[in-house]
Amino acid sequence: MTLLKLVAQNFKTCYNEDENTVLFDSNIVLLFLHFWLLFSYMFLIKWVCCAGFVANAIPYDYSFTNECLENPKNPQYNGGIVVNPEFKEGLKGWASFGNAKLQVQRSETGNEFIVAHQRNQSFDSASQEFFMDHEKLYTFSGRMFDFYKKSWVQISHGDDATVVATFRTPTGFYDVGLTMAKSGCWSMLKGGITVNQSGSTQLYFQSKNTSIDIWVDSVSLQPFTQEEWKAHRYQSIEKERKSKVKIHAVDSEGKPLVNQKITISQKLSNFPFGCAINTNILTNEAYKNWFTSRFKYTTFENEMKWYTNERVQNQEDYSSSDALLEFTKSNGISVRGHNVFWDDPKYQPSWVPNLESQQLEDATTKRINSVMGRYSGQVIAWDVVNENMHFDFLERKLGEMGSSSKFYSMANVLDGNADLFLNEYNTIEEPGDELSSPDSYLKKIEEIRSGGYHGPLSIGLEGHFTNVDIPYMRSAIDKLASSRLPIWITELDVQPGPNQGELLEQVLREAHAHPAVNGIVLWSAWSPEGCYRMCLTDNDFRNLATGDVVDNIINEFFGVVVMGMTDGSGFYETSLIHGDYEVSYQNETDVKSSRISQDFKVEALGSSEDFLNIKISG
Repeated sequence: MTLLKLVAQNFKTCYNEDENTVLFDSNIVLLFLHFWLLFSYMFLIKWVCCAGFVANAIPYDYSFTNECLENPKNPQYNGGIVVNPEFKEGLKGWASFGNAKLQVQRSETGNEFIVAHQRNQSFDSASQEFFMDHEKLYTFSGRMFDFYKKSWVQISHGDDATVVATFRTPTGFYDVGLTMAKSGCWSMLKGGITVNQSGSTQLYFQSKNTSIDIWVDSVSLQPFTQEEWKAHRYQSIEKERKSKVKIHAVDSEGKPLVNQKITISQKLSNFPFGCAINTNILTNEAYKNWFTSRFKYTTFENEMKWYTNERVQNQEDYSSSDALLEFTKSNGISVRGHNVFWDDPKYQPSWVPNLESQQLEDATTKRINSVMGRYSGQVIAWDVVNENMHFDFLERKLGEMGSSSKFYSMANVLDGNADLFLNEYNTIEEPGDELSSPDSYLKKIEEIRSGGYHGPLSIGLEGHFTNVDIPYMRSAIDKLASSRLPIWITELDVQPGPNQGELLEQVLREAHAHPAVNGIVLWSAWSPEGCYRMCLTDNDFRNLATGDVVDNIINEFFGVVVMGMTDGSGFYETSLIHGDYEVSYQNETDVKSSRISQDFKVEALGSSEDFLNIKISG
């Protein structure tokens, strides 16, 4: 039975089998039109959501201030689902967690806030209960909420104290963010969480210093759907990574080429996306081919590290790093220098820990001059002091002479054109790691500046993910972005597991879409024995699930090919990722003519409404 006949029967109209027609009266026509408009609307909404844009989605607020303010700002999202976020209704919605005593106070400027006092345990504080939803993993799609947390805190007196925001959920306790709260001014606390199971949860605040009162104000907890979260990424990419382009194709006489098929091919993206390598690539053609067809940026896994270059004191060996650098140069691949020093005592050359202070000072001076002098101008960046928030081997052994400021000052003299990075793990991966939290990272930057170094500095976030909490990752980058320093994800991998590829895709898309992130390097150097934690291929260089994810990301953002057709005036408009491109076409009116092509560059424009105008003529 034809669709037309079904429609006729459903609307009780007359079907003429001979003429294959349906006779509608005016009411039936109106009913049919209403049905069609509803169907079209539902299809459009579905298509728009899949494209990454949700109409009327609550926009995400990327802002963060590291300033300590006399008065807290208003809560983001007007508090979201928090009851009484600014305590204008006393203690309504709030309760004591543990044995803390609560009261609402008013500042001289008329600002109300809650005070948790008489604290005997770290968790004694103010609390509010919520029902937080999570989409369980069913074959039938549902809804999952990502929760974004932000508040303002202060302590009553004394030195700075760490205040942590924590959720007690049906599956356990989860820290969602922390701040170094100060006495006399308000500090912003920002974090995020994705719950593992729907149910009742309690928000509360912690501080190990039980002698202080905790003051809280302008609390916000805002849920986002998965579609809204994807919309944030889409909107950020459109705003930060793309520009509008208008191609005008004309012939040799300047006449527009109407309905002309054109091809726009990306040659190089402005956003660095790479992967680590090691010496195995030098003798394996399959590895070479797989890697060079995908990446233009890399980091040497171990070949530039001190324990590799000087296993025996005063016997330097740069043969491996020299060979790798020759390979990368010949293939147009840019290199990050990793690393000059590593503050972890386990990863020093075996002879270094036994040196006396003066001997160690001489050895570090020799080391930085040796490796950076050798490769100055040949790498785009240096991890000058690696992981010096978790470890302090050099600082402890050398005192002031081993301060990070000294090493960065020396590095800037030795290779002034390279970006100089701090490099640290767990800053975006683990909300509970106080040593490398965003606040600790910002504090380390202040220490380096106060030590006398005021030159270029960049933030390296390793990104070794065991647990993936995308809302926390986004909020952590938000906080670091307040420094206005370049940010790279420098050693990205995800712990092996059944969902490794899916989780890698989440992290990659989140990192690439964040407006403050300037580059990504995967930590997936291949060796026959396996990779550090995450391989992209098997030993025959067939993609694993993670490799497929990477290829999809490359095709979407770093290997863009757009096919289009000019309009009646010879114009074609599109939006392109920033980078180098080639536009080409074959003049179909002259089959003997060669294919016409022209290179152009797409960069950020003054306004999102501006167009980059490109004229191509044959």
